[in-house]
Amino acid sequence: MKPVFRWLWLLIVSLVLVACSTVKTASATSQPSAKPTKKTTARGGAYFQNDGPASHIPVNLDLVPNAVPQDEPLIRAANLPYTAMGMSFRPDTSPAPYRARGKASWYGRQFHGRRTTSGERYDMFAMTAAHPTLPIPSYARVTNLDNGKSVVVRINDRGPFHRGRLLDLSYAAAHRLSFVGQGSASVLVERVWPTEGETTLTARNDAGLRQDESPKYLQLGAFNSLANAEAMLKKLVDELDKGYDDKLGIVNQQGVYRVRLGPFSSDAAVRTAAETLNVETIVMNN
Repeated sequence: MKPVFRWLWLLIVSLVLVACSTVKTASATSQPSAKPTKKTTARGGAYFQNDGPASHIPVNLDLVPNAVPQDEPLIRAANLPYTAMGMSFRPDTSPAPYRARGKASWYGRQFHGRRTTSGERYDMFAMTAAHPTLPIPSYARVTNLDNGKSVVVRINDRGPFHRGRLLDLSYAAAHRLSFVGQGSASVLVERVWPTEGETTLTARNDAGLRQDESPKYLQLGAFNSLANAEAMLKKLVDELDKGYDDKLGIVNQQGVYRVRLGPFSSDAAVRTAAETLNVETIVMNN
């Protein structure tokens, strides 16, 4: 073989070997190693590489229910001390309360379907979040301090590894908190646990009621299955006047998922709503 062809042959083999040795991680908590692609423009900035909203957004994204806190065993491998982006983290696996304010961001289509730290596939349309140290799995209530809207999410991933970010939310959670366009928001994060009483799953925020008030609700249905409750909720949204949308929600009371309308300030207001909708008057207190 002539020297020039031998040199070209060795160069080609070397390039192939280098290409084969580069492995792109499937974890949604790690930044991809591939060279940056063209950024997608977002209001007030740009999405990282090719991240951003999905090309097709479900029409019922507003109805994605909050995560329901459950008693789940911790995943040992997901709660070990670790380092990322030059920082060291030690997950807190104790049952200690957690309450913090900071910036929340969200991650979308670039990570959709990839493995999270929990081993589950990331679903950008589910109520989940990534946090550097909260136990996996655990649950947290996230409140947008700019508009008062709240969601309950399940922590199943690690990140964001940025000193200016408190947690990464799924696209659905950020959508419900109304900051998808901005990319980030000031939030309050509070850890929550399952209770023996009830866990609120309202699809809308009950903003405007003082804590010392006793709101009333009109029960529209009760189900043993969350899926059935969600189906009724979607049917009501399609059938009722849009003025009722903000008052519709689901609550889990000791394993029974109740579809309700409210809050109302009194039993009389509940009865008036029931008469308007031509349904049985079943008053719920909280």
